[in-house]
Amino acid sequence: MMTETMTKVPVHVSMIMDGNGRWAKERGKERVFGHYEGVESVRACVEAAVENGVKYLSIYAFSEENWNRPQEEVTALMGLMVKAMAAEMKKLDRNGVRFMVIGNRDRLGDSLNRTIDECMEMTAHNDTLTLIVFLSYSGKWDILQAAQKMAAEIAEHPERKDDIMSMGVEGFDRYLATAGIPDPDLIVRTSGECRLSNYLLWQGAYSELLFVDTLWPDFRKDEFRAALEYYSKRDRRYGKVK
Repeated sequence: MMTETMTKVPVHVSMIMDGNGRWAKERGKERVFGHYEGVESVRACVEAAVENGVKYLSIYAFSEENWNRPQEEVTALMGLMVKAMAAEMKKLDRNGVRFMVIGNRDRLGDSLNRTIDECMEMTAHNDTLTLIVFLSYSGKWDILQAAQKMAAEIAEHPERKDDIMSMGVEGFDRYLATAGIPDPDLIVRTSGECRLSNYLLWQGAYSELLFVDTLWPDFRKDEFRAALEYYSKRDRRYGKVK
């Protein structure tokens, strides 16, 4: 629901959730404690997205590079994801939220993949909001796998090579892991870091970028709303002159 101060709402908001470890360290706790608290922020942002008419909310939950973290932390994160999905899916379904996971799922365990499939199937019919969790994802991986799909199609259908090679940017989009999902209008990164960290490198070409100092476990409805207000005041030109 837009107010007088918010003249436009982004279709797709994407969050780079950063600062869980620092948040926990500031409180003298283990890093995993910050991840658990960060789940509350995801819940708050989902509710705020629905309340304000955002149609797609995506979160960068675990990058390909995150596999290099200590095994204990990785194991805890994977367990947390299974637990969070199982706990939240019925509520998401009741509220009309479609759940999706995008990333290199070959690296995920069988238990997590089964839970993901169950959650995606349960909510596939919903259309109030699409919640996309980028898990074991990186922008470079996505572009590489898209190029590999394109090359495989040319190899299988050599008679279509000229058509495939001349299809342009929009045609290449269909090979990406995000095919069918609108590019993010706004990418927000928490914790004061000002970089994309290998996230949506192709899809974020014209996204508005907002870097905030708030650590992810402290990013709740008010902060999400402030991000929408920021976007509402932006003048998106896409390289054109107005």
